[in-house]
Amino acid sequence: MSAEISGFRRFIHWGPITALSIIKCITLTTLYMNSMWWPPNESFAGFAHQALFLMLSTLATFNYVMATLTGPGLLPRQWQPKEPKDTEYLQYCKACEGYKAPRSHHCRKCNRCVKKMDHHCPWINHCVGWANHAYFSYFLLFSILGSMQATVVLCGSFYRGIYRYYYLTHGLVHLASVQFTVYSIIMCITGMGLAIGVVIGLGMLLFIQLKTIVANQTGIEIWIVEKAIYRRYAIGESEDSFIYPYDLGWWLNLKQVFNDECQKLGDGIDWPVLKGCDQYTLTREQLAQKEEKRARTRTYKCHSPVTGRWLPVCSQGWSVCMGAPCTDEPRIRLQPGDIIKVTRFRKHWLFGERELTKQELGADKTHRRKGHIRGWFPRRSAVEVIEVHECGGEPGSDNLPENGTCNGGHAQLRQQQRNGHAKKYM
Repeated sequence: MSAEISGFRRFIHWGPITALSIIKCITLTTLYMNSMWWPPNESFAGFAHQALFLMLSTLATFNYVMATLTGPGLLPRQWQPKEPKDTEYLQYCKACEGYKAPRSHHCRKCNRCVKKMDHHCPWINHCVGWANHAYFSYFLLFSILGSMQATVVLCGSFYRGIYRYYYLTHGLVHLASVQFTVYSIIMCITGMGLAIGVVIGLGMLLFIQLKTIVANQTGIEIWIVEKAIYRRYAIGESEDSFIYPYDLGWWLNLKQVFNDECQKLGDGIDWPVLKGCDQYTLTREQLAQKEEKRARTRTYKCHSPVTGRWLPVCSQGWSVCMGAPCTDEPRIRLQPGDIIKVTRFRKHWLFGERELTKQELGADKTHRRKGHIRGWFPRRSAVEVIEVHECGGEPGSDNLPENGTCNGGHAQLRQQQRNGHAKKYM
């Protein structure tokens, strides 16, 4: 019973409500206009035409509902591999308190690790992954085909409707079948706009999905492979190219998704790989990338409050808002004194993870500060903190003694100012 309630509640969200409203608006408007443009009760061709449209609309709705209810396939909490020694090749998820299986990633919006996660889709209020990738692709396909047919019907109806007077005055009464009212012409124009928008928008998304399916990659794995190639090029090992382990050829790749069981092939944890690769080829590369990411991490300290808003015009100004990163990643709230480990840098924005304070670590979850602890924040609201030793050297410099310590001293702080220059506070 709880699962049914959970499935129903997933539709109580602006994404599914908007998507289903668009589908039904196009469907009902097309049926109404088609009853005047090509009445199904006057010929078999008209009946077959309307039956085809209803079939496409039904299939689009069915696959949409199945993609939402089925879900991507969630990795069990506190998951561990069968062999304990294999944990050294896997990333640990703090939120799920377990390891991430190969091709699994943690979704911050679902707050769970997802099997073969491609992306989080707000239109289905769920992730697209191992268990619902086929349903999602079929939904895109049937929505595009149905919207293309709807576009033809609505454009034809609109043309006949606005030329109705011409047909009547020139003896073409059989063509003057579409009669507009104020409400029907608004419905027709709105339906045309929605149908054309669906064809363009979902057409681009379907192209991207098919491209990833043929290569047996996800949107996240495409980025991992790009970083793997660049990482080898940067360290001078371009000859030792990275081999993506899951690309079995376009036909076998397609069968991984489009099969009789609609993606539920295997368990979503163990995957067939190329000869010479193993289940942890990609995860080892991810760990290496994470290690380099930690090496690039820099520490910042917040000196002015950050609201966490997407466009903080009042507090940060237009220049910061215009330079906001083009991503759906969250913005975090900060208070003066907060420490942030920054891993990505933009001219006006930084991306990092806020360290929990001692009070937050000691308190239970209900009393912790609300909001994300990992995300983007304005660069001008924080300064960089770097350790400087009394002996005159910075960490890693040649001025430090061999043992890495200074006589009778402790680390001081250097703070990077807003204009980009640095000062040493001794």
